[in-house]
Amino acid sequence: MTLLEFFGLLIVAGICGGVAQSIVGYSHQGCLVSIFLGFVGALLGTWLSRQLGLPEFIIFTFGDQPFPVIWSIIGASLFVALLALISGRQRRR
Repeated sequence: MTLLEFFGLLIVAGICGGVAQSIVGYSHQGCLVSIFLGFVGALLGTWLSRQLGLPEFIIFTFGDQPFPVIWSIIGASLFVALLALISGRQRRR
């Protein structure tokens, strides 16, 4: 994986994490948090899709690393919703 592919992967993960935060309506703000949520969402979403036997819809490939965009957003949304329930903070308006 080249440096350019790595930065592309970070950008896509950040966008997926940001979209997930917007869907849930709960945000900690920050680019690094969005990137982290994108990667956690990709892991959680891919695991969930395999357990349910569902296909992967949109996959971006960076070098030899596939990144499931839709499952990343779904997984990150579930993770952010869980964080919002645990922390008990109010939703962003």
